[in-house]
Amino acid sequence: MSPGRVLNLAGVAATSPVGRLAATVERLRREVRAAHAEAEGRALVELAKGILVERLGCGPAQAARQLAELAEQARMSPLEFAVEVINQAARDRVAEATDAFLAAATGARAAQREQAAVRLRAAESAALAAPDAQAVVGSLLEHALRPLGAVAVALWAANPDGSLSLAGSAGFAPAEASRWRYVPPDVATVARRALTERSGQWMGSLAETGLPTIGRNAHPDGGRVAVPAGTGGRIHGVLEIAWPAPLEPQPPQVVRQVEALAELCAHTLETYAPRPDAVHEPRIMPDTAELMDLADGLHDPALVLEPHLDASGRLADFRIQHVNTRFLDPAGRPRAVVSGALLLEAYPMTAGGSELFQHIERVYATGEPFRARRTRLTALVDQVPLSAVADISISRHGNSVLLIWRIEDETARLASLLQHAQRLGRVGGFEENLLTGDITWNGQMFDLYGRPATSPPVPLEELPAHAHPDDAVTIGRFLRTLLHQRRPASAAFRLQRPDGVTRHIRVVAEPVLDTDGRLFVVRGACQDISAQHWTEVALAATRDQLAHTEQQAAERNRLALQLQHAIMPPTQAPLQVPGMEVAVRYRPAETENLVGGDWYDAVVLPSRRVLLCVGDVAGHGIEAATSMVVLRNALRGLAVTGAGPGQLLSWLNLVAHHLTGAVTATAVCALYDPDERTLRWARAGHLPPVLVRGGEATPLPLLKGMLLGAVPDAPFEEGEVRLAPEDTLLMYTDGLVERRDSSVEESLTHLLSTASRTAPTALDQQLDRLLTYSRSDTDDDTCLVGVRVG
Repeated sequence: MSPGRVLNLAGVAATSPVGRLAATVERLRREVRAAHAEAEGRALVELAKGILVERLGCGPAQAARQLAELAEQARMSPLEFAVEVINQAARDRVAEATDAFLAAATGARAAQREQAAVRLRAAESAALAAPDAQAVVGSLLEHALRPLGAVAVALWAANPDGSLSLAGSAGFAPAEASRWRYVPPDVATVARRALTERSGQWMGSLAETGLPTIGRNAHPDGGRVAVPAGTGGRIHGVLEIAWPAPLEPQPPQVVRQVEALAELCAHTLETYAPRPDAVHEPRIMPDTAELMDLADGLHDPALVLEPHLDASGRLADFRIQHVNTRFLDPAGRPRAVVSGALLLEAYPMTAGGSELFQHIERVYATGEPFRARRTRLTALVDQVPLSAVADISISRHGNSVLLIWRIEDETARLASLLQHAQRLGRVGGFEENLLTGDITWNGQMFDLYGRPATSPPVPLEELPAHAHPDDAVTIGRFLRTLLHQRRPASAAFRLQRPDGVTRHIRVVAEPVLDTDGRLFVVRGACQDISAQHWTEVALAATRDQLAHTEQQAAERNRLALQLQHAIMPPTQAPLQVPGMEVAVRYRPAETENLVGGDWYDAVVLPSRRVLLCVGDVAGHGIEAATSMVVLRNALRGLAVTGAGPGQLLSWLNLVAHHLTGAVTATAVCALYDPDERTLRWARAGHLPPVLVRGGEATPLPLLKGMLLGAVPDAPFEEGEVRLAPEDTLLMYTDGLVERRDSSVEESLTHLLSTASRTAPTALDQQLDRLLTYSRSDTDDDTCLVGVRVG
């Protein structure tokens, strides 16, 4: 196309209604951008004029003239010089970022520093004037980040429960921003990593991290930066910036510029409130006074900590604002000494190896609570006993941190564990002084005897009066061994309580002798073993019932096995038919508990044709054996009608379908004509026969035919094959080939390989060889029918 043609088309587009409208919209956009830039520039110039008024003590008009003269002398525009004045006066993170550009800029590159300074101050001015966080991120992207190559920015607010809320975004699709408006706690994202590690995350490509985040599908290989947005040691959120392509390592001045923008966002997030339609419900943080009231209501020692900042505004320590009434200083100091002190001064060990101060600092920065169980109190001071341990809880509430510890003495803990063990084991302890008559029981002993704690304990000599009369001999032997022979003793008896309940008790006791060898104290314990006793009774009854059930099952298996062997003997004399030889093998299952429903048949019909069939009824036991008998006898009776194998299986399917219990089975049915040497056959869900000819074994075609008994009417396809002299036909059930670790195809391949390697031998020997080298491992019955043509 010629250049004149292109200009002509452009002119037509410009003069069309749509073209004129598009040009008007673009012109208005440029005017709006120019107006915004001019307004932001005026705001910076006015701020610089205000600084000059304060520094020079002059009026606004004189300050404006001074600003113009100084800008002309410095050969800078008024806007650039105004930004320079603001940087010199503020000395904040924005000024540090522009100074970094200045240190790296020489000659023609100095203009980059001036442009960066103007962009940062313009972004700051627009952010401070923005009505919400959404407008802030839009201003940051437009003024400061898009010149760096970024295409999108997201500002995340850190919630007290550890979740993240999308406070504002720019450059991302609205549907994507809506989908990411809330991130639950503990979900690993790019912003979450920056929050938990409290450091900037500069990722060359999202594909390298594998972390999910907003806009990942739009720029899967793009660079991503996430910087914590915090002030005074507290992180309010995360500033996340997206690039469309992989991000190269950035110079230090760019890193400082992004950190300055993140600090600018932190001031916006300090007053951020989630939208009413947010997914989560924001928690209302109490002020310090309410938190003190909360601490005073706790039953554990608690400290209310306030952040202590240094002269540069950075977190240096925490001041102990309040100690509750339950507070007991581990070092024994009064509460008045601890209250109002700095944490590192009162407890210097918190900054040591215990890292307790780091945990407090992290909770204050991120808002995520911290819990630790059984912490040695040497983490606070080193003058406490090593046995003193505590459970520590740290949480942030508003701008304060609540530190709680629950002191636990090791000796008291072990005593408590012993009490719980006695209660769970229903064990009661006693001690009886035989000289003074004093008796001591613990609470569990009173519970075992069913007596109130105010009643007097029962002496050992009165034990027979509280026991079942049939246990008098056992208790007498126990008391003689303990009191007269002065040896430890134990006994089990039935305790009859006043409330009429009888409990089974085991008592164990030992004598205590004085220096002269005289008995003066008996100590012991009683355990309620009623549950164990009745469990043993129930187990004995269960064992008797199980033995009876096993005997019945063995009897059923014996009957099923006898029935199976009566109809299907493991060995049978070869069937003599002119022009052919027929042999069968039946191998029962290796275990008598798996009596199955495999069957075979080989019989000469009145028509001189030979009926050959194998089948397998689903299931085991006497039901499968009886179903096998029905199907085998039915097929014999149906075969005398002269029908073909397909029709025979169709009739047999009706028999199986109407049997009680919905019997299902597989089968292969074949009719061999000795005169024509032809074999007509059909299958019902069974593996096809195998033909061995010339030392090579191949399966017959897989004809259509579903298993017997599944549906009332089912067609069965017939096949026909002409057999040659010395051909061998094999019909079998799946017990010959089925394996747990192999597919049916692999098992069938092994069978074909074994049958092909068999040298020409007698038919009986060939069948025995196939059974010997069978690799099946399912312990199932196996039927094998062999036919060899003479």
